[in-house]
Amino acid sequence: MNNIKNKFSIKDLENLTGIKAHTIRIWEKRYNLLQPKRTETNIRYYDLASFQKLLNVSYLNNNGYKISKIATIQEHKIPLLVREIAAQNNIESHAINSFKLAMLNFDQILFYNTYESLLKEKSFDKVFYDVFIPLLTEIGLLWQTDTITPAHEHFLTTLIRQKILVNTEIAQSRKINKSRKTFVLYLPDNEIHELGLMFINHEIVNRGYQSIFLGQSVPVESLTDLLNYYDDIIYISYFTVKPEKDDIDDYIKEFESKILKNDGTQFWILGQMLNAIDLKQLPKKIKPFKSIEALISELQHIK
Repeated sequence: MNNIKNKFSIKDLENLTGIKAHTIRIWEKRYNLLQPKRTETNIRYYDLASFQKLLNVSYLNNNGYKISKIATIQEHKIPLLVREIAAQNNIESHAINSFKLAMLNFDQILFYNTYESLLKEKSFDKVFYDVFIPLLTEIGLLWQTDTITPAHEHFLTTLIRQKILVNTEIAQSRKINKSRKTFVLYLPDNEIHELGLMFINHEIVNRGYQSIFLGQSVPVESLTDLLNYYDDIIYISYFTVKPEKDDIDDYIKEFESKILKNDGTQFWILGQMLNAIDLKQLPKKIKPFKSIEALISELQHIK
């Protein structure tokens, strides 16, 4: 069975490229940039080649080329021109487009080639901040609008997870430990979105701190065990979809009563579920962060 998505509605194209359906239609009619096909029941659709071309056209347009000019470029020369411009500047948006294409085609080779070309220009952490974070944000929206399937999302996130793990292992092999603090990273019950937390773990280890990564869906009760082994613990958790809005206040109260009674213990939290609580009312041992970068920059103050 062929799992590759090869038929796209104009709404799919809008979601995938960020170009409004209205604009796509104008480019189609006025400049003949795309040629939609039709199903047996006469419904218009676009194939994968149209999607790839639209990504390239949009990239050129964003880099100063007028649509009227792009329309005169021979079809096979458009990808070459895109690569040429990407080599000189703006490699991030070109890479994001390539990763999207790799995802839709389940194309591991395109993923690896794109990743390797980024590493020639950037460190791993810069690749994560500049490319993977915006890409994952877009993928989340595409999944919510049914433009891609859960299989597409899993394919992409598994490959990104591999890159984080490889780089974390390299950092761990250096074995520097510059603090008495121990970081314990976990996700709450039924929370499975762990890429952000995995990257935070990489950054902590890379800076020479001790980090214990517990992963997904850890009950508060299980976190108390660590208190028997370490005095100075900073727990870190990422609330993407859990705890839910109605439960988050109770969750924080439970965490405070069971874990934060020890003097040296702190709790750092981030993620979109923090929007559901009044951050000013948090106990002083609990520190919220608006982004991964904000949390990582806090590490420089840890003794």
